[in-house]
Amino acid sequence: MAAKKNVLGRGLGALLQSMETSNPEIDYNSSIAASIAFIPLSLIENNPHQPRKEFDDKSLEELTQSIKEQGVIVPITVTKGEDNKYILIAGERRLRASKKAGLKEIPAYIRIATQTEMMEMALVENIQRDNLNAIEIALSLSALIESFNLTQEQMSQKIGKTRSVITNYLRLLKLPAAIQIALQEDKISMGHARALINLPSEAEQLSFMKKIIERGLSVRQIEEMVSALKAPKTKKTTKTIKQQKLPIEHLEFKSNLSKKLSTTIEIKRSQRGKGIISIPFSNDKDFQRIISIIEGK
Repeated sequence: MAAKKNVLGRGLGALLQSMETSNPEIDYNSSIAASIAFIPLSLIENNPHQPRKEFDDKSLEELTQSIKEQGVIVPITVTKGEDNKYILIAGERRLRASKKAGLKEIPAYIRIATQTEMMEMALVENIQRDNLNAIEIALSLSALIESFNLTQEQMSQKIGKTRSVITNYLRLLKLPAAIQIALQEDKISMGHARALINLPSEAEQLSFMKKIIERGLSVRQIEEMVSALKAPKTKKTTKTIKQQKLPIEHLEFKSNLSKKLSTTIEIKRSQRGKGIISIPFSNDKDFQRIISIIEGK
Protein backbone atom coordinates (compact mmCIF):
# COMPACT_ATOMS: atom_id res chain seq x y z
CA MET A 1 0.00 0.00 0.00
CA ALA A 2 1.34 3.42 -0.96
CA ALA A 3 2.32 5.74 1.88
CA LYS A 4 -0.15 8.53 2.62
CA LYS A 5 0.97 11.81 1.15
CA ASN A 6 2.01 14.37 3.74
CA VAL A 7 0.36 17.48 2.38
CA LEU A 8 1.85 20.11 4.63
CA GLY A 9 4.96 18.46 6.01
CA ARG A 10 4.63 17.57 9.68
CA GLY A 11 1.47 15.52 10.20
CA LEU A 12 -1.32 15.99 12.71
CA GLY A 13 -0.05 13.04 14.70
CA ALA A 14 3.19 14.88 15.43
CA LEU A 15 1.22 17.88 16.68
CA LEU A 16 -0.92 15.72 18.93
CA GLN A 17 2.30 14.24 20.35
CA SER A 18 1.20 11.26 22.48
CA MET A 19 -2.22 10.07 23.60
CA GLU A 20 -3.01 8.53 27.01
CA THR A 21 -6.47 6.99 26.71
CA SER A 22 -6.67 4.91 29.85
CA ASN A 23 -7.05 7.66 32.45
CA PRO A 24 -10.35 9.60 32.41
CA GLU A 25 -8.89 12.28 34.68
CA ILE A 26 -7.41 15.15 32.70
CA ASP A 27 -4.31 16.99 33.85
CA TYR A 28 -4.69 20.46 32.36
CA ASN A 29 -1.19 21.42 33.44
CA SER A 30 0.15 18.86 30.98
CA SER A 31 1.19 19.83 27.44
CA ILE A 32 -0.02 16.57 25.89
CA ALA A 33 -3.38 14.95 25.28
CA ALA A 34 -4.58 13.23 28.45
CA SER A 35 -7.85 11.52 27.59
CA ILE A 36 -10.32 10.38 24.99
CA ALA A 37 -14.02 10.55 25.81
CA PHE A 38 -17.52 10.97 24.40
CA ILE A 39 -18.48 14.64 24.76
CA PRO A 40 -21.99 16.15 24.33
CA LEU A 41 -22.14 18.20 21.14
CA SER A 42 -23.80 21.00 23.10
CA LEU A 43 -20.60 21.50 25.11
CA ILE A 44 -18.31 21.97 22.09
CA GLU A 45 -17.60 25.47 20.79
CA ASN A 46 -16.09 26.27 17.39
CA ASN A 47 -12.38 26.99 17.07
CA PRO A 48 -11.99 30.79 16.70
CA HIS A 49 -8.87 30.11 14.62
CA GLN A 50 -10.59 27.80 12.12
CA PRO A 51 -9.09 28.69 8.70
CA ARG A 52 -11.84 27.14 6.59
CA LYS A 53 -14.79 29.47 6.06
CA GLU A 54 -16.81 27.42 3.57
CA PHE A 55 -17.61 23.71 3.43
CA ASP A 56 -18.75 21.77 0.38
CA ASP A 57 -22.42 20.87 0.90
CA LYS A 58 -22.24 17.62 -1.08
CA SER A 59 -19.12 16.44 0.74
CA LEU A 60 -20.70 17.32 4.11
CA GLU A 61 -23.90 15.45 3.23
CA GLU A 62 -21.90 12.34 2.24
CA LEU A 63 -20.07 12.47 5.57
CA THR A 64 -23.39 12.89 7.40
CA GLN A 65 -24.78 9.75 5.77
CA SER A 66 -21.60 7.85 6.62
CA ILE A 67 -21.85 8.91 10.27
CA LYS A 68 -25.53 7.87 10.40
CA GLU A 69 -24.53 4.39 9.23
CA GLN A 70 -21.17 3.85 10.92
CA GLY A 71 -20.79 6.56 13.55
CA VAL A 72 -17.77 8.81 13.95
CA ILE A 73 -14.72 6.65 13.24
CA VAL A 74 -11.98 9.26 13.76
CA PRO A 75 -12.37 11.30 16.99
CA ILE A 76 -12.27 15.08 16.82
CA THR A 77 -9.71 16.96 18.93
CA VAL A 78 -10.71 19.48 21.58
CA THR A 79 -9.21 21.44 24.44
CA LYS A 80 -10.79 22.53 27.71
CA GLY A 81 -12.56 25.88 27.58
CA GLU A 82 -14.46 27.93 30.16
CA ASP A 83 -17.63 26.94 32.03
CA ASN A 84 -16.96 23.20 31.59
CA LYS A 85 -17.12 23.55 27.82
CA TYR A 86 -14.64 22.46 25.15
CA ILE A 87 -13.10 24.30 22.21
CA LEU A 88 -12.73 22.44 18.91
CA ILE A 89 -9.17 22.18 17.60
CA ALA A 90 -9.56 19.80 14.67
CA GLY A 91 -12.52 18.05 13.04
CA GLU A 92 -15.10 20.71 12.22
CA ARG A 93 -16.50 18.72 9.26
CA ARG A 94 -17.04 15.71 11.54
CA LEU A 95 -18.65 17.95 14.17
CA ARG A 96 -20.99 19.59 11.65
CA ALA A 97 -21.91 16.25 10.07
CA SER A 98 -22.56 14.73 13.52
CA LYS A 99 -25.00 17.52 14.32
CA LYS A 100 -26.76 17.01 10.97
CA ALA A 101 -26.89 13.26 11.68
CA GLY A 102 -28.68 13.94 14.95
CA LEU A 103 -25.95 12.69 17.29
CA LYS A 104 -25.94 13.90 20.90
CA GLU A 105 -22.28 13.19 21.63
CA ILE A 106 -19.05 12.58 19.75
CA PRO A 107 -15.73 10.84 20.52
CA ALA A 108 -12.94 13.34 21.12
CA TYR A 109 -9.31 13.53 22.09
CA ILE A 110 -9.00 16.03 24.93
CA ARG A 111 -5.76 17.92 25.25
CA ILE A 112 -4.27 21.14 26.45
CA ALA A 113 -3.35 23.53 23.65
CA THR A 114 -2.09 27.05 23.33
CA GLN A 115 -3.71 29.47 20.88
CA THR A 116 -0.79 28.95 18.52
CA GLU A 117 -1.22 25.18 18.61
CA MET A 118 -4.97 25.45 18.09
CA MET A 119 -4.58 27.55 14.97
CA GLU A 120 -1.68 25.45 13.70
CA MET A 121 -3.51 22.16 14.22
CA ALA A 122 -6.71 23.45 12.61
CA LEU A 123 -4.69 24.55 9.58
CA VAL A 124 -2.84 21.24 9.25
CA GLU A 125 -5.94 19.13 9.84
CA ASN A 126 -7.95 20.96 7.19
CA ILE A 127 -5.22 20.83 4.58
CA GLN A 128 -4.69 17.11 5.10
CA ARG A 129 -8.35 16.14 5.16
CA ASP A 130 -10.30 18.65 3.03
CA ASN A 131 -8.02 21.01 1.11
CA LEU A 132 -8.15 24.69 1.80
CA ASN A 133 -7.88 27.04 -1.15
CA ALA A 134 -4.72 29.10 -1.55
CA ILE A 135 -6.24 32.28 -0.06
CA GLU A 136 -7.49 30.46 3.04
CA ILE A 137 -4.00 29.03 3.54
CA ALA A 138 -2.42 32.45 3.03
CA LEU A 139 -4.79 34.09 5.52
CA SER A 140 -4.17 31.38 8.10
CA LEU A 141 -0.40 31.64 7.77
CA SER A 142 -0.59 35.42 7.98
CA ALA A 143 -2.75 35.23 11.10
CA LEU A 144 -0.32 32.84 12.78
CA ILE A 145 2.67 35.02 11.95
CA GLU A 146 1.05 38.28 13.02
CA SER A 147 -0.80 37.01 16.10
CA PHE A 148 2.17 35.25 17.63
CA ASN A 149 5.02 37.34 16.26
CA LEU A 150 6.58 34.52 14.25
CA THR A 151 9.17 34.93 11.53
CA GLN A 152 8.65 33.21 8.20
CA GLU A 153 11.53 30.92 9.12
CA GLN A 154 9.81 29.92 12.37
CA MET A 155 6.56 29.37 10.46
CA SER A 156 8.45 27.21 7.99
CA GLN A 157 9.79 25.01 10.78
CA LYS A 158 6.35 24.65 12.37
CA ILE A 159 4.58 23.32 9.30
CA GLY A 160 7.51 21.59 7.60
CA LYS A 161 7.56 23.65 4.42
CA THR A 162 10.34 25.77 2.95
CA ARG A 163 10.40 29.49 3.57
CA SER A 164 9.86 30.13 -0.15
CA VAL A 165 6.53 28.26 -0.01
CA ILE A 166 5.43 30.42 2.93
CA THR A 167 6.51 33.55 1.04
CA ASN A 168 4.61 32.53 -2.11
CA TYR A 169 1.38 32.09 -0.17
CA LEU A 170 1.77 35.37 1.73
CA ARG A 171 2.47 37.30 -1.49
CA LEU A 172 -1.02 36.35 -2.73
CA LEU A 173 -2.47 38.68 -0.09
CA LYS A 174 -0.84 41.64 -1.85
CA LEU A 175 -2.99 41.11 -4.95
CA PRO A 176 -6.16 43.18 -5.49
CA ALA A 177 -9.26 41.81 -3.74
CA ALA A 178 -10.90 40.92 -7.08
CA ILE A 179 -7.99 38.61 -7.95
CA GLN A 180 -8.00 37.01 -4.50
CA ILE A 181 -11.73 36.31 -4.90
CA ALA A 182 -11.18 34.84 -8.39
CA LEU A 183 -8.49 32.56 -6.97
CA GLN A 184 -10.72 31.53 -4.09
CA GLU A 185 -13.55 30.74 -6.53
CA ASP A 186 -11.20 28.68 -8.77
CA LYS A 187 -11.60 31.06 -11.71
CA ILE A 188 -7.81 31.30 -11.85
CA SER A 189 -5.10 29.05 -10.40
CA MET A 190 -2.35 29.84 -7.92
CA GLY A 191 0.09 29.64 -10.86
CA HIS A 192 -1.85 32.39 -12.62
CA ALA A 193 -1.91 34.49 -9.45
CA ARG A 194 1.82 34.13 -8.90
CA ALA A 195 2.43 35.36 -12.45
CA LEU A 196 0.14 38.36 -11.93
CA ILE A 197 2.07 39.39 -8.81
CA ASN A 198 5.01 40.29 -11.06
CA LEU A 199 3.04 42.97 -12.90
CA PRO A 200 3.87 46.50 -11.70
CA SER A 201 0.36 47.93 -11.28
CA GLU A 202 -3.05 46.81 -10.07
CA ALA A 203 -4.62 47.96 -13.34
CA GLU A 204 -2.38 45.61 -15.33
CA GLN A 205 -2.97 42.78 -12.88
CA LEU A 206 -6.74 43.13 -13.21
CA SER A 207 -6.50 43.45 -16.99
CA PHE A 208 -4.50 40.25 -17.29
CA MET A 209 -6.83 38.43 -14.88
CA LYS A 210 -9.75 39.34 -17.16
CA LYS A 211 -7.88 37.89 -20.15
CA ILE A 212 -7.15 34.67 -18.26
CA ILE A 213 -10.83 34.15 -17.44
CA GLU A 214 -12.24 35.24 -20.81
CA ARG A 215 -9.71 33.45 -23.02
CA GLY A 216 -8.85 30.47 -20.85
CA LEU A 217 -5.13 31.29 -20.96
CA SER A 218 -2.78 28.73 -19.43
CA VAL A 219 -0.24 29.56 -16.74
CA ARG A 220 2.55 29.21 -19.32
CA GLN A 221 0.85 31.63 -21.68
CA ILE A 222 0.32 34.28 -19.01
CA GLU A 223 3.90 33.86 -17.77
CA GLU A 224 5.21 34.50 -21.30
CA MET A 225 2.99 37.55 -21.70
CA VAL A 226 4.05 38.99 -18.34
CA SER A 227 7.72 38.34 -19.08
CA ALA A 228 7.43 40.03 -22.47
CA LEU A 229 5.75 43.04 -20.90
CA LYS A 230 8.43 43.34 -18.23
CA ALA A 231 11.39 42.72 -20.57
CA PRO A 232 13.75 45.73 -20.59
CA LYS A 233 13.51 47.83 -23.73
CA THR A 234 16.45 47.54 -26.10
CA LYS A 235 18.50 50.71 -26.18
CA LYS A 236 18.47 52.38 -29.58
CA THR A 237 21.74 52.61 -31.43
CA THR A 238 22.80 54.22 -34.68
CA LYS A 239 22.19 50.87 -36.40
CA THR A 240 18.76 49.95 -37.74
CA ILE A 241 16.83 47.76 -35.27
CA LYS A 242 15.52 44.87 -37.35
CA GLN A 243 13.86 42.84 -34.61
CA GLN A 244 11.49 44.51 -32.14
CA LYS A 245 9.78 43.27 -29.00
CA LEU A 246 6.41 41.79 -29.96
CA PRO A 247 3.18 43.45 -28.75
CA ILE A 248 0.90 41.48 -26.43
CA GLU A 249 -1.54 40.76 -29.30
CA HIS A 250 1.27 39.21 -31.34
CA LEU A 251 2.38 37.12 -28.38
CA GLU A 252 -1.17 35.86 -27.84
CA PHE A 253 -1.48 34.99 -31.53
CA LYS A 254 1.89 33.22 -31.49
CA SER A 255 0.95 31.17 -28.44
CA ASN A 256 -2.52 30.23 -29.73
CA LEU A 257 -1.31 29.36 -33.24
CA SER A 258 1.59 27.29 -31.91
CA LYS A 259 -0.87 25.36 -29.78
CA LYS A 260 -3.31 24.89 -32.68
CA LEU A 261 -0.63 23.71 -35.12
CA SER A 262 1.31 21.70 -32.52
CA THR A 263 4.54 23.37 -33.56
CA THR A 264 6.50 26.38 -32.36
CA ILE A 265 6.00 29.26 -34.77
CA GLU A 266 8.22 32.34 -34.90
CA ILE A 267 7.19 35.95 -35.51
CA LYS A 268 9.64 38.67 -36.45
CA ARG A 269 8.50 42.28 -36.51
CA SER A 270 10.27 45.49 -37.47
CA GLN A 271 9.93 48.83 -35.75
CA ARG A 272 7.39 49.95 -38.36
CA GLY A 273 5.25 46.84 -37.97
CA LYS A 274 6.44 44.81 -40.96
CA GLY A 275 7.25 41.20 -40.20
CA ILE A 276 7.39 37.51 -40.99
CA ILE A 277 5.52 34.52 -39.54
CA SER A 278 7.57 31.31 -39.76
CA ILE A 279 5.90 27.90 -39.41
CA PRO A 280 8.41 25.02 -39.29
CA PHE A 281 7.55 21.47 -40.40
CA SER A 282 9.58 18.27 -40.12
CA ASN A 283 8.63 16.51 -43.38
CA ASP A 284 6.08 16.43 -46.23
CA LYS A 285 3.54 14.64 -44.09
CA ASP A 286 3.88 17.24 -41.36
CA PHE A 287 3.56 19.98 -44.00
CA GLN A 288 0.28 18.50 -45.26
CA ARG A 289 -0.98 18.22 -41.68
CA ILE A 290 -0.33 21.92 -41.05
CA ILE A 291 -1.91 22.95 -44.37
CA SER A 292 -5.03 20.90 -43.54
CA ILE A 293 -5.40 22.64 -40.19
CA ILE A 294 -4.93 26.09 -41.75
CA GLU A 295 -7.43 25.36 -44.55
CA GLY A 296 -9.86 23.87 -42.03
CA LYS A 297 -10.07 20.48 -43.70
